[in-house]
Amino acid sequence: MSDTIVFTRGVPADESFPSERLAECAAAALRGPDAVRVMQYGKSWGYPPLREWLAARHGVRPEQVMLANGSLQFVEFVAWAYLQPGDTVFVEVPTYDRAITLLRRHRANIVGIPLEADGPDMAALERALQNATPRFFYIIPDFQNPSGATASLEKRQRLVELARAHGFFFVEDAPYRPLRYRGEPLPSLYDLGPDVTLQMSSFTKQISPGVRVGYLIGDEARLTPIAKVAEDTYIMPNHLGAAAVNEFCRRGWLDEQLRFLHDLYRPRLEAVCDAIRTYLPDADWIEPDGGFFVSVTLPEGVTSEALRAAAREQGLILGDGRAFFVNPADGERFLRLPFCALTPDELREGVRRLAAAVQALQQTSA
Repeated sequence: MSDTIVFTRGVPADESFPSERLAECAAAALRGPDAVRVMQYGKSWGYPPLREWLAARHGVRPEQVMLANGSLQFVEFVAWAYLQPGDTVFVEVPTYDRAITLLRRHRANIVGIPLEADGPDMAALERALQNATPRFFYIIPDFQNPSGATASLEKRQRLVELARAHGFFFVEDAPYRPLRYRGEPLPSLYDLGPDVTLQMSSFTKQISPGVRVGYLIGDEARLTPIAKVAEDTYIMPNHLGAAAVNEFCRRGWLDEQLRFLHDLYRPRLEAVCDAIRTYLPDADWIEPDGGFFVSVTLPEGVTSEALRAAAREQGLILGDGRAFFVNPADGERFLRLPFCALTPDELREGVRRLAAAVQALQQTSA
């Protein structure tokens, strides 16, 4: 175990990468009959064979699938295609910090909808809709980053009803959806409301961040302006990465990889949850059934900044929870704990050190 435990970035475990298989797939793509198409310019929609495979897997037409170099890039493309400065966008609070950064770059009016353990606070959402109709609502319904929350079926159904009634659409970020380690899956927002949803995901968490392959599923008419933005940005996404991923998927290895990830990450989720129950018994926290993150709300009087300093003395590096909030001051007591890249022993020791840092701050305050 490392002397210092790093509880910051939500990255896959190094040992999760199927390097040998992916190397075989990349070589096959470059040596196969489609090698020229892999190496040549293409359309902004992305490598056609992978779009066809994804369409079949998700029960849509290939014209409803677009590729990019990671799903975050789609947030940027959607913003260019659909936002003007001053347009309103709803997000959960807390939410993915880089999405906030990109929306601010486009000078959007970002309205935060408080998040509960079972999804957005619907009363707060309905109040917000009385004041403004968003162009879209950026939302992560499954094992949310950073909180770990999963929206209930009832809330998903109501969200779709509200989008149809008020005339906005969802940008559903679903990278963690395949990473459910226990419990039964719920229908996605796209499943419930394909007419009001763009669903994006990527192979970053499923295979590797290095392949740089994300995908967006939605109505072709809604995707077309996004494809034009992509064309004017980089002409086309990464064909070689997409071709290697396509080969990986068509060989049936993706489902094997997902089963491997479930077996790798499930004990880590159980370890961090057991440690929180043991060392932070009075903590306010959300226990997820999948994904990469557990979140903790710190006790009154313990701020994120003070805790980070105290944790460093315990050999523990923590992230700044304020970055996940539209109004950073609202995140003073919020802490995200990524668990997938740490071993069960590291997780248990990390939470023990966290509890020691919290206790030290409380004693100093008293």
